Amino acid sequence: MALILGSGHSDGPTTQRERRKEKIGHACVNYHPSIWGDCFIAASQDDRELDPCTKQHAEKLKEEVKKMICDINNSFQKMTLIDAIQRLGVTYHFEMDIEKELHQMYDEKINNNDNGDNLHATALRFRLLRQQGYNVSSNVFRKFEDNEGKFKATFSSDIWGLLSLYEAAYLGIHGDDILDEAIIFTTKHLKLALPHLTSPLRKLVELALEVPLCKRIERLQSRYYISIYEEDKERSDVLLEFTKLDYNLLQSLHRRELREISIWWKEKDFAGKLPFARDRVVECYFWILGVYFQPHYSRARRMMTKMIALTSVMDDIYDVYGTLEELELYTTTLERWDRGDIDQLPDYMKVHFVALLDVVDAFEDELNREGKSYRVHYLKEAFKNLNKAYLDEARWASSGYVPTLKEYMSVALISSGYPMLSVASLVGMGEVVTKEVLEWAIHVPPMIRTCSTVARLKDDIPSNKLEQERQHVASAVECYMKEHAISYEETIQKLQEMAAQGWKKINKECLKPTPVPMVAIIRVLNLERVLKVVYQHGDLYTNSNVETKERIAKVLVEPLPL
Repeated sequence: MALILGSGHSDGPTTQRERRKEKIGHACVNYHPSIWGDCFIAASQDDRELDPCTKQHAEKLKEEVKKMICDINNSFQKMTLIDAIQRLGVTYHFEMDIEKELHQMYDEKINNNDNGDNLHATALRFRLLRQQGYNVSSNVFRKFEDNEGKFKATFSSDIWGLLSLYEAAYLGIHGDDILDEAIIFTTKHLKLALPHLTSPLRKLVELALEVPLCKRIERLQSRYYISIYEEDKERSDVLLEFTKLDYNLLQSLHRRELREISIWWKEKDFAGKLPFARDRVVECYFWILGVYFQPHYSRARRMMTKMIALTSVMDDIYDVYGTLEELELYTTTLERWDRGDIDQLPDYMKVHFVALLDVVDAFEDELNREGKSYRVHYLKEAFKNLNKAYLDEARWASSGYVPTLKEYMSVALISSGYPMLSVASLVGMGEVVTKEVLEWAIHVPPMIRTCSTVARLKDDIPSNKLEQERQHVASAVECYMKEHAISYEETIQKLQEMAAQGWKKINKECLKPTPVPMVAIIRVLNLERVLKVVYQHGDLYTNSNVETKERIAKVLVEPLPL
């Protein structure tokens, strides 16, 4: 089994098969220890208090930016400003203003495009509206094709146009065949042009080719884009200064939150009591920061980080350490959710069970003060469903059973953790989350199901070879290979195609009208975006001491120079 948190593989594992054969103790995996230590616990006084003068100046700049959005009359300039605001990560300050402008743009020019032969403007408008949930037609790009239905060769040298089209094309849904062609066309010519470009355009193209904008983690993207925007000769200095101040103020808040969570983690002594598990609480917080970084989601971040950290430990219990008999017992215990059952558990399971119940009880007490304690029921049910899926996979691994892909995915979609984390992401949010929203989430609707599918496939592809070095449930790769009797290379291609098609379904689910408020949909989408980055070059959660370390440092350690 492999939670989307990581595959649990490392160098030199003692396998469950070897353990049972030799009748020795529990299995161990040589995970690297936490690379952060007490870094965030030892936060300075500056991290614990916001500077009132800085906040006041930021508010003044914010009002100036708000005025700019309304006062610009040129449609292309307005779109460019909105695009910059979104890339810089300060959209949450101007959501109503941006929605008003884009809604007006959609109403006035529905199924129409007045940007002539300007590929950049046409693609930018398309992307901004699709991102906002408006189902604008991809036929607006037909005028850029030749008589044979191919994109005109003359646009191969229009780098801004190519880049804008490239970013827009990844918002395609089923039926947008022209956007499939656009990805091929733009990728080819952007790669050819890249060696000859200068910054800031070169940096934008490099970022886009690495991960398209719509699949990026917003907080990390904004850190990269701020330095790019500084080089833009047509930048707004007011917007740039506001963004930097806001970034540092938010970073200060995030560090205080992480300090609190790190103290909780250290007091529980998970690293000492459960040495077989990955010590990754800082990485868990970074993960959840990708789901929501805005200040009004502070409680939701605290709650969800604790849940994902506890889930990571449970993943290692089921994936690496526990015997099948112990796992059967723990699944029954978790289903009952009764403190009275604690004494029957092995000591290492007691540590996890008590911590889990303590955390969920604290959530319930906090939510009860607002009349929202009913939310905890959904969290418990989602966690129990995840736990049962873990056991199903543990049984498969123990017996060496290789299911069909359909049978595997029916369990793997839940064991991915995605449905549970989707529910958990909603529990700590504000009034927008109602019983109806939680009912939607707990029943694993198409949005969550598709995201889970993509997540599982993207996890299994890089993890497969390393996981199978020890006794481990068959991955999607093995299941598909056995079922269809094809090569490893053909299987990888098929699964990657399935993941690409999944993204089209995800894009469709984000178009209006949505079954629940867009803020809930975005949480589910953001989970997928985090995964795109975490599994971009392998399992960067489990092996977090290089790329992930650098990303966390940029977002949580290094403030922006003002």
